[in-house]
Amino acid sequence: MASIVVDSAPLVLGVGIVLLSAAVMGFGARKIGLPAVVGYLATGLIVSPFKSGFIDSYDQLSLLADIGVVLLLFEVGIEIDLRRIKREQKALIWGVPAQVAIGILIGTPVFLLLDIPLFGALLLSLSIAMSSSVVIVNITRSRRRNTDTQTEEALLGWAVIQDVTGVTLAAIIIALFGTSDRSLPIALGGILGFIAVAYLAAKVMPIILKFVRWEKDLFLIFSVSIGLSLAALGTVVFGIPMALAGFVAGLAINQNRDTDEVRKAILPFRDLFAVLFFVIIGSLIEVSQLSSALPFALLIIVLVIFAKSLPVVLLAKIGKLNANPFQLGVGVGQVGEFSFVLGSIAYSQGAIDLGQFVGVLLAVVISIIGSVLLVRLRPARVRKS
Repeated sequence: MASIVVDSAPLVLGVGIVLLSAAVMGFGARKIGLPAVVGYLATGLIVSPFKSGFIDSYDQLSLLADIGVVLLLFEVGIEIDLRRIKREQKALIWGVPAQVAIGILIGTPVFLLLDIPLFGALLLSLSIAMSSSVVIVNITRSRRRNTDTQTEEALLGWAVIQDVTGVTLAAIIIALFGTSDRSLPIALGGILGFIAVAYLAAKVMPIILKFVRWEKDLFLIFSVSIGLSLAALGTVVFGIPMALAGFVAGLAINQNRDTDEVRKAILPFRDLFAVLFFVIIGSLIEVSQLSSALPFALLIIVLVIFAKSLPVVLLAKIGKLNANPFQLGVGVGQVGEFSFVLGSIAYSQGAIDLGQFVGVLLAVVISIIGSVLLVRLRPARVRKS
């Protein structure tokens, strides 16, 4: 027993140091008007030079961060209300897929010109077309915001449809162009098989939760374990990236009447582990690669502006969305957690090199800061209750 305690001490110390540092940096970020996520990313930048030193359990921290992103995207999937979006913001149903398509059509040729393989070019262009649901939620809840209620609802709806569209396209791209030895029919069958399993879980989960609804501890354990198990099952059995599987699982489960309670049960765990996820993103930015990665990061930022933000503004006007087009375009004008997941897949399969991967990470940091600040520049319409 004493040996186990000693062996686990570095991990406990590492988690404690990282969480304390992230809390301090997150608090500081909020004090200067930035989301806490920026503080977490900055913590990772600080930790990066020491990750092979005083934090000997860096791999274990990465494991906890993986749990964080699964719970993060699982909760995002749970939060989606497609029926309400279809009822109140119909233009989003066609506008968001159009925006994602524009991003891919503009971004893919640009990356191909840089001699990036088609698989990497598609994943990178899709990552640019995607936004950060976490940052968008922070924008709509910030005490410093000047967005009106309609714009906030449009931002959240845009992020939701974007996530659904992006996950679907990512699964197709990985199945068609990934380096897996699975044939296309098997890969597509895996996607359909996981959707069927997630749908079955959505039918079974309410029955389980009905028996433990008043047992808060058991309700929490069942909620978290089902989310993690479905995500891992999607990867191990069906070959779907775990973060994307977590999102699909959450999307399926959100149809039952205990959705809100499940979400509330998961939130504390999601918030805790998600901190480590964003710290890990920051820590992966190699200082030695910054000079070579910066031009690629700036290219991504330019593409975000011209292939995402501007099309969003135009589509919002064409669709006559009840929102401030400028704030909507700027509010979704960042790359975030999905972009990291897609960039990681491209890097792990050799479709992009280390400098380009660091450029993606750097673009995450720059675009989040820019989006949060710029969305406040233009006064919004009078807020309606």
